[in-house]
Amino acid sequence: MTRLDLRVRLLGRLLGLTSVATMDAAKLARTQGRSPGHNPVTDLLLGGVAPGAELTDAVAAGAVGPRAVRVYRPAGAAGETLPLVVNFHGGGWVVGSRDQSDWLCSNVAATARAVVVSVDYRLAPAHPWPAAAEDCYAALVDVVARAGEWSADPNRVAVMGDSAGGNLAAVATLMARDRSGPGIAFQALLYPATDLTFGSPSVAENAEAPILTRADMVAYRDHYLGVQDRADPYVSPLLAPDHSGLPAALIQVAEHDPIRDDGLRYAAALESARVPVRTTTYVGMPHGYLAFPKLCRSAPQALAELCSELGSALSGAAGTQGRA
Repeated sequence: MTRLDLRVRLLGRLLGLTSVATMDAAKLARTQGRSPGHNPVTDLLLGGVAPGAELTDAVAAGAVGPRAVRVYRPAGAAGETLPLVVNFHGGGWVVGSRDQSDWLCSNVAATARAVVVSVDYRLAPAHPWPAAAEDCYAALVDVVARAGEWSADPNRVAVMGDSAGGNLAAVATLMARDRSGPGIAFQALLYPATDLTFGSPSVAENAEAPILTRADMVAYRDHYLGVQDRADPYVSPLLAPDHSGLPAALIQVAEHDPIRDDGLRYAAALESARVPVRTTTYVGMPHGYLAFPKLCRSAPQALAELCSELGSALSGAAGTQGRA
């Protein structure tokens, strides 16, 4: 196994001081109420907004009420109808917001020349499963239906998410297939959690990895699920009985990640169902490397691969799934 960079190991130690696994309810509530925003320090860690992107805030439907969304477009694309990418942020279903995805979404918008809509969904433990999953699906349906408002093409749609957001993106594609929802041409799953039974060998192998440990995983899962069924397909998409009819996928995973094998196993399940998949393991990288683009050396390469795959998939293809 490739050795981690010193700066990544130091980042892991720093983040370990604020692990969700050690938070009481009051501290967790305070953490959920904070937003990283943009300043020289946060942009050093999380990256800033790409100079070639324009941002606006809006709302979309959630499962029980409106949810905030952020819309990213490439600068200078006025009057041009572009593909649509719906993004779900990471954070273990417990923390996180649109702000943390600004670097990723703005770069995808600018480089892949797409409209990216990033969704704020309800967070656990105040809103346990299936709140986040149902919010993401409801927002997906609404955003695709209203694509014309942002000069986006409802026939060229992708979903994207990192970590817990990758889980929600995979779940949203299952829901769209099962519920005859929007046609989705592509799913970009970035180090996704796909098996909340923790059946992947990498969970034990990387139990003490930086950024995400097994203790963190247990805390996130317990907040999100409580005693609910960990094997439900809309919890653990890997365990769905049938993966046929799902959109083509890019699945990126990190070598030093306890959920590395979640992504690899999901790729294998899709391939077994004859779904086209491109899978890349980023050697020497921890979980969440795209969330720390200035500190993780593979982030530029991973971003370039992501934008290339999205651009190719959305250049003219309509979704493979039925529309509502």
